[in-house]
Amino acid sequence: MTRVDHVLVIGAGTMGHGIAQVAAQAGCRVALHDVSEAWIERGLERIRENLDTGVDKGKISVEDRDAAVARVQAAPDLEAAAARADLAIEAVPEDLELKGALFARLDRAAPAHAILASNTSSLPIGRMAERTARPERVVGLHFFNPVHLMPLLEIVRADKTSDDTLASALEMARRMGKDPIVVRDVPGFATSRLGVVLGLEAMRMLEQGVASAEDIDKAMTLGYRHPMGPLRLTDVVGLDVRLAIAEHLHRELGSEAFRPPEILRRLVAEGKLGRKSGQGFYRW
Repeated sequence: MTRVDHVLVIGAGTMGHGIAQVAAQAGCRVALHDVSEAWIERGLERIRENLDTGVDKGKISVEDRDAAVARVQAAPDLEAAAARADLAIEAVPEDLELKGALFARLDRAAPAHAILASNTSSLPIGRMAERTARPERVVGLHFFNPVHLMPLLEIVRADKTSDDTLASALEMARRMGKDPIVVRDVPGFATSRLGVVLGLEAMRMLEQGVASAEDIDKAMTLGYRHPMGPLRLTDVVGLDVRLAIAEHLHRELGSEAFRPPEILRRLVAEGKLGRKSGQGFYRW
């Protein structure tokens, strides 16, 4: 089993900075990379904000906060950071060609023992692994937002992922305080396939005037004990992200359940992407 001491996280945005934080809290040295130093600095700032909130709420000690902050370093040079990595996790936009090209770069730069992982929520891990000379050391690590609070980690095993890589991923998940599940590399894995179909049906109900967005969400939070309704969750995830996943699943699975509703396409076209833009199914 591969011992992970140095972690490289590519992408300092919503998911990436959270992954870097939990890896640092697990005791790893973390390098955080993005396409600009300003974005890296913003990611580091958000990590500090999250940890400060944890201190204020009595969740972590000042000493643990300071130690975690000290373990995360900016990494503007991707190749230099990859050369020291035991585990590299990408959290870049959901574009298969972009991710594949990144995996090819990491494969060239990272040590032979390093594990290469993707945080994708729906794209095929095996296709990314094909861009490397180490498909047995490629795995999916699908975290959930906000990463430092959500306990689930979906580990995606591609056809060529080795037993050692899977064991290392499970061990790392538990070090980060996550409760992992292992799924096959099929479109949508388990969580996106279930979550997206529920969200899309909620959108169709809204289109048909079955109920308001608030009441559709309340049906799931009070009736089924979901922590958040499917429409509010879509706002948090991003309507553009949900649209891209739905289109991918519709193509791959051929099921009408995944055909994006017109309301989703219209809101995305209008730039109403959810919380990040200030408006989606709700105003933020």
